[in-house]
Amino acid sequence: MKINVKDKNGATMIDTGNQVSVSAKDATTYRVAMASTGRLDEIARCEVDPRATADR
Repeated sequence: MKINVKDKNGATMIDTGNQVSVSAKDATTYRVAMASTGRLDEIARCEVDPRATADR
């Protein structure tokens, strides 16, 4: 999965990704460390890539 966090001006604050295993038609929670940016109050939106690929 890929996560892109942007500020109110559309500037990317964090752009990260990781492999996450989720069963078909299921959901999971994935936490991203944000405190290191020191700018938590500037986060305007978080975009997550909605596409997934099957791992066989």
